[in-house]
Amino acid sequence: MSARPIPVDDAVEAGGAAEAVVALLTDLGLTIAVAESLTGGLVVAELVSVPGASVVVVGGVVAYDTRIKQSVLGVDAALLAQHGAVHAEVARQMADRVRSVLAVAGRPADVGLATTGVAGPGPQDGHPAGTVFLGIAIGETVETLRLELVGDRRAVRQATVSELLLQLKIRLASR
Repeated sequence: MSARPIPVDDAVEAGGAAEAVVALLTDLGLTIAVAESLTGGLVVAELVSVPGASVVVVGGVVAYDTRIKQSVLGVDAALLAQHGAVHAEVARQMADRVRSVLAVAGRPADVGLATTGVAGPGPQDGHPAGTVFLGIAIGETVETLRLELVGDRRAVRQATVSELLLQLKIRLASR
């Protein structure tokens, strides 16, 4: 897990990353499912804005309410009770489990993504605004990344989308 400040002005433009991700997923014959909290559907919206995304995007779950993370995605209730929703293990479980939750014809998605964190303006679960955890699940590998973003609520959410798509692009390109 890595933590680093990402100034909003330096965030990768999400549209270009989304196009690259859809192209890579298509070339690799992989499908993707997304579980989102603080981004509220922005990741899936960015992906499906790309022509041809229907070949690879199976869907998304907006688990904005912490209870949905447990009841729909199967995130461990004890983990949520002890640490709240802003935690690396929550992001890991969301990314891993959304693949099965959104299985098509019994086949889980190949890639799972997740976002959870604090968009602001105030803190949540003891974490300041801009604290974000990303989850990326590809095959048997499930990773989390911690971001410390700066900016207003809109900027934090957009930077989260951009960084998640960039990180997925990097991982897919190395396959």
